[in-house]
This record gives sequence, structure tokens and C-alpha cells, in this order.
Amino acid sequence: MTARGRLRAVLVRLAARAARAARAGRAGTACRARRASALSNGGDAGNAVVEFLGVALLLLVPTVYLVLVIGRVQAASFAAEGAAREAARVLSTADDPAAATARAGAAVELAFTDQGFHDVDAARALTFVCTTPRCDAADDDVSVRVTVDVALPAVPSFVQDVIPMSVTVSAESIAPLAPYAVGRP
Repeated sequence: MTARGRLRAVLVRLAARAARAARAGRAGTACRARRASALSNGGDAGNAVVEFLGVALLLLVPTVYLVLVIGRVQAASFAAEGAAREAARVLSTADDPAAATARAGAAVELAFTDQGFHDVDAARALTFVCTTPRCDAADDDVSVRVTVDVALPAVPSFVQDVIPMSVTVSAESIAPLAPYAVGRP
């Protein structure tokens, strides 16, 4: 074999080794990359469930509280509307003004109790006015307004002492005095 042939054989062997090394290097790099990826992802296994629960709680708790607040205010609105309507009926059909005021107060308390508001003071919640000063004319109207403050649910009392956290709900009803009422002066 000539020197040129030997040199050629050495160069072929070196080229083959370089090709094998390159293939092995690429395979090794890919293998190392897969191992590194598996290690980094393996540390995150199960985090999706925890993240989902965390985000769900962060979104669910305020949503549930909002539903509770809206429900409480709506119940107060229903109670105030019913109380105003019934108090106007009681006042428009009564013969005795003193008894009518007591009965109207009882109607207000009953309407709020039916909606779950047991601490409403009817004397403060109920106001009524007639179109004439004496409330005795047959063509007179009685206007009744029921106003109540609804405390937000699940707010501690020490917070409410510092920051009043309530919603004012009111309703008004107008009823004509009964033209057939006997005993009106």
C-alpha cells in the first residue's frame, strides 16, 4: 500500500469515527434533552389540579357572596313592597287612626318577618302622609313609605361599627281612603 493509500485509509477511518461521534453526539444531546425535560416536567406533575382548585376558590367565593347579597337585598325589597301595600290598605280602611297606626305597624313587622327579617322596627320603618292634614276626607289619599337598612350578610359587627355596610331599601304605596268608611268625622 502506498503512502497515498494509507493516508486515504486513515482519512476514511477518521471520517467514519467523526460521523459516528456526530450521530452519537446528536443522540446523546437528544437523550440528555429528553432527560432534562422529563426532570423539569416531573416536578410539575399534579400542579394543574392545585392551580385549578386555587383559581376556582378565588372565583367561586366572591361569586357565592354576591349571590347571597343580591338574594338578601331582593328579599328586603319584596318585604318592603308588601309591607307598604298592606300598611296602606290598613290605614285607608281603618275607622280609628290610633288603632290603624298600630295595625299598620303590625302589618309591616309581619311582612318583614315572612322574608326572614326579624329585627325590623316598624315604628322607624313606617311613615305615612295624607293629602289633607286630618286624613278624613272621602277623596283623600294616604301615602305610605317603608324604609329599611339591610345589613350585608357575613360581615362581622366590629366591621359594621367602623364602616356601615348596609343597603337602604324602600317602597311606597298610595291608597285612597275608603269612601264608604263609617265613623269618619
